[in-house]
Amino acid sequence: MSNASSPGVLTGSHYLDGDHACSEGAIAAGCRFAAGYPITPSTEVVERIAQRFPQVGGRFLQFEDELAASIALLGGAWGGAKALTVTSGPGFSLMMEHLGYAAITETPCVYVDVQRAGPSTGLPTQPAQGDMMQARFGSHGDYRIIALCPNSPQECFDLTVEAFNLAEEFRVPVLVMLDEVVGHMTEKVVIPSAERIPVTPRKFTKKTPGTFKLFEPAEGTLVPEMAMPGQGHRIHVTGLTHDERGYPAMTVAAQEKMQRRLFDKIVLNADRIVRWEEKHLDDAEVVVVSYGITSRIAEKAIQAARDQGVKVGSFRLITAWPFPEKQIIELSRKVKAFVVPELNMGQMMLEVERIAGGRCKTVGVPHVGGTVHNPEVILNAILEAVR
Repeated sequence: MSNASSPGVLTGSHYLDGDHACSEGAIAAGCRFAAGYPITPSTEVVERIAQRFPQVGGRFLQFEDELAASIALLGGAWGGAKALTVTSGPGFSLMMEHLGYAAITETPCVYVDVQRAGPSTGLPTQPAQGDMMQARFGSHGDYRIIALCPNSPQECFDLTVEAFNLAEEFRVPVLVMLDEVVGHMTEKVVIPSAERIPVTPRKFTKKTPGTFKLFEPAEGTLVPEMAMPGQGHRIHVTGLTHDERGYPAMTVAAQEKMQRRLFDKIVLNADRIVRWEEKHLDDAEVVVVSYGITSRIAEKAIQAARDQGVKVGSFRLITAWPFPEKQIIELSRKVKAFVVPELNMGQMMLEVERIAGGRCKTVGVPHVGGTVHNPEVILNAILEAVR
């Protein structure tokens, strides 16, 4: 772990929307390559990057579509840069093939998805949280990613820095899952000085050309090092199942070895990755599980319920994937019910219900998107769940 580079950090207190805060987080984390195709409501992210990158030596390329942008993202990462792409709605769908390619090639990179109401082109300027399962399962085959869910412009900055750190630590694509309201919400954002922002540098191998294997885990880890471009290493990067050298290996044994490690480096490190926020859980009989802008709406409902004497707590997902399974299992043994409001017809609710395993009720509070919940709807679900 090192610190951010001061020329790239806009230290101080600022009044930023979530999209712009996300851009500043990327720059502070050392991102110097971005590829994108503007799409509402994520456009402000790339607009800010296009404005700021010339000041810090970065490169932003606007492509003809999301397909080109998402594969250029991976090229930028293999060229040695910390790299990011940004999208929304149908653009996120188009990027799914390359998300899988990033997973199998263990390419450290960051995708920012500012979610809007869908399916398809849906409501381009209105909020939703309908991409949560697509983030986890959208590409084909089995793989693992990390997904973070900020609920404020401050967290858009903080979690984008964190996304780059996690991408480098685990050589994995990391997704920052905003929603339209968080992306366009303007609030105070405090950016620390560069020396107070921990940044994970890329782990370039010190092995000599000819002795380095691109997909051989570093000693004591499940994560391989990368090769510094221009240092004489001849590497082969493919979406085919491959051996530790990166050469295609069309065998069940190779698939088993590669796939297990891709899973294990995330699953076995889940305790280090998972982040959440909890309130009022000591006496809670009902727990509201929420994320993104919905978590801020839920706060009003939770307070209203507690004012009526209902013992209700809050569990906010900061990491959506990997899901905080241990914490939900522990809570499910203590409470009567989980209430899960979200701006979709019930996506993360299914995961809460699966993990609760029938030990308590799970009550979904679906919303089709376009607007946010009325707090009274969540309050009514809490009052119904506690009976």
